[in-house]
Amino acid sequence: MSTFKTDVLILGSGVAGLTTAIRLAKEMPEKEVFVVTKANESESNTKYAQGGIAVVWDKLDSFEDHIKDTLIAGEYYNDPEVVKMVIEEAPACMNQLLSWGADFDYGKEGEFDLGKEGGHSANRIIHHKDITGLEVERTLLKQVARLTNIKLLPYHFAIDLITDHQLGENVDTKESIGCYGAYILNQKTNAIEPYIAAKTIICTGGIGQVYASTTNPLIATGDGIAMACRAKAKIRDMEFVQFHPTALFEPEQSPSFLISEAVRGFGAYLRNKKGERFMLDIDERAELAPRDVVARAIDHEINATGDRHVYLDCKHLDYNAFIKHFPNINEKCLEIGIDIRKHMIPVVPACHYACGGIEVDKNGLTSIKNLYAAGECSSTGLHGANRLASNSLLEALVYANHIADDIISVQNNLNVDEVDVPAWNDEGTSKPKELILITHYRNTIQHIMSDLVAIVRTDSKLREAAKHLKYVEDSTHELYVGSKLSVQICELRNLNTIANLIVEQSQGRKVNMGGFYNTDLIKN
Repeated sequence: MSTFKTDVLILGSGVAGLTTAIRLAKEMPEKEVFVVTKANESESNTKYAQGGIAVVWDKLDSFEDHIKDTLIAGEYYNDPEVVKMVIEEAPACMNQLLSWGADFDYGKEGEFDLGKEGGHSANRIIHHKDITGLEVERTLLKQVARLTNIKLLPYHFAIDLITDHQLGENVDTKESIGCYGAYILNQKTNAIEPYIAAKTIICTGGIGQVYASTTNPLIATGDGIAMACRAKAKIRDMEFVQFHPTALFEPEQSPSFLISEAVRGFGAYLRNKKGERFMLDIDERAELAPRDVVARAIDHEINATGDRHVYLDCKHLDYNAFIKHFPNINEKCLEIGIDIRKHMIPVVPACHYACGGIEVDKNGLTSIKNLYAAGECSSTGLHGANRLASNSLLEALVYANHIADDIISVQNNLNVDEVDVPAWNDEGTSKPKELILITHYRNTIQHIMSDLVAIVRTDSKLREAAKHLKYVEDSTHELYVGSKLSVQICELRNLNTIANLIVEQSQGRKVNMGGFYNTDLIKN
């Protein structure tokens, strides 16, 4: 068994992971940073972020207004100090990206072309057409390529964290559990090897694949949250799952193609099959209400009418301006025969963003010593019960810098512990000959969650979901123990953990707010 050692081990190559790696590598040139990612280095939730980054940039805007919008969207379940910190540090993060070569859209006056999205009271969304995440990812990877002390390891899958539990320590006698790295499956050699690090950072992204309909890529299986949960880290607010109101209606497609929030900010209307703008009767902000409000309204409209989707009407918009702002959305619509000048776009809500996750402090530190988390897998207190549009890339940037600052401050004492890490207890690893059982259980979890634990929940649905998930979990455990390990079986195990966390924490929530809505809690 080979054992690898590095100063900092980062799990995930999205905006949080790469930004942290760049900061650390630049300011600690004598230290080594490993970035482990289970697909290729550019595949992450960041890549699919369309809308942009919410930043107070215009003189007519203010930090106070952005803070207020964030608190309103999160139904004041947010941590006010965190909200203030993130929003006030946004301009500096934007300047950091610009200094690294990021390209954003500018208006005629040479200033940023600031967009507006649901829940925002001002134009403050800095964007690159409708592929902002892709542009940010490109910028960060270009920086990483220039730094020789960053080692990118694509097709390496983190199976479990290495903590005092694995080392045989008596954890009951320790003040805090320590993390020493992770067991990593090298998908090219099929070897499972320990990667030991002084500091480990989880930046593994979202949980969208726990639902049948999601805007998240196939890799978004909640791996980091599940690993942290198994390591006994604190996980909170998993009941707050944000459903994006307007995913393109394409049955059986996963991930679903996202019709950006910014399209409604640009002036598009939501209509039912009769052509009625139903949002006007729901909220005074109409189509620009926060995502949870719009998603529930669409869900209600679909259930009430029996239709499978509603429509997004762009026919009245300036077409040339539309294709300038949303070229990829326009191209996708044309591919499936929709000319937005003549036809409305069929849309449905889809699982989009986890507002909960691994609990961290302002420095991104988890409840486990030497273990950090950033990005969608973390729960910082910024989003509260519901994320305000385009605050996610911002959160990742701010916390990546806080984590980097915290580690840089102790770089002189950044020593990799000499720990006796046991070999992974497995005779060898290879892909199973048949994936049908894994696929079956994965699909089963997704349909249980979509049918019983989606936008609108009930006590009976949650009980039923828990019962069905217990059967799948027991079956998955038997499969996991009896199989040679593979990415597919590990992802299935992680999806089981995520589904159970969402159900358990939903059952514990007794007040409706934001992304959580249980009809049994409505007072008569």
